Amino acid sequence: MFTIGDFARHGRVSVRMLRHYDAVGLLRPARVDPHTGYRFYAAEQLARLNRVIALKDLGFTLEQVGAVLDERIDAHELRGMLRLRQAELETALAEARARLDRVGARLRAIEEEGHMSTQEVVVKKIPAVRIAELSAVAASFGPQDITPVIGPLYEELCGRLEAAGVTGFGPAVAYYEDAGRGDGSVVVHAGTAVPEGTAAQGVLVHVLPGVEEAATVVHRGAMDDLLPTVQTLATWIDANGYASAGYARELYLECPEDRARWVTELQEPVVRA
Repeated sequence: MFTIGDFARHGRVSVRMLRHYDAVGLLRPARVDPHTGYRFYAAEQLARLNRVIALKDLGFTLEQVGAVLDERIDAHELRGMLRLRQAELETALAEARARLDRVGARLRAIEEEGHMSTQEVVVKKIPAVRIAELSAVAASFGPQDITPVIGPLYEELCGRLEAAGVTGFGPAVAYYEDAGRGDGSVVVHAGTAVPEGTAAQGVLVHVLPGVEEAATVVHRGAMDDLLPTVQTLATWIDANGYASAGYARELYLECPEDRARWVTELQEPVVRA
């Protein structure tokens, strides 16, 4: 038997917590001295304590913890429940990190308002290019919807081209269009330049038409930090008597493993306003 202090130390919890668990019926002492009221715990009660703490840390209320433990589920079932809850929490954490990244991008855009040079914007003709592509629909043009779609598309595209023995493809080019559903969704086209005669299972190979006039600017850095460059381009278009004629294409000029060193050219079709 352990005193409540010793049991708390071995369980890595506080004495106050053990008293609370006793009060709500989650973890009763193995014995209570009738004269002193001192609580004593058995070593095998550490197993129940571990379950209580694990379930509580995974977001279950104490009432839910009690209900789960009172069903006397075995260790295998409990592991399954914990793994499921762990996966849910990891998903929530990833979503929270993505929201934090988006907030950071907006903050950087706000901080750089009026400071980014528009002198590097160039209007030029974009030639047609033969590409191999895969496409999918994203719920919106926001990065929270585009990123989870375009990354897997490029992984699948490169895998299929390599499996078909295609070499010498690139650089990659992404372009977008309205999905026509009226809900803001867009079709994401993930493509890469390929030699004539290229063929691969399930891959669309075609000539992407050129653009007669496009306002272009080079973005240096991760795509998560693209927003200030996009808005600088928009400011230049509006200030120089042009109007946007569609979504900007993204030509990936350099894509090293360190995404902070990526070099991407934005090519936005324009017409004279």
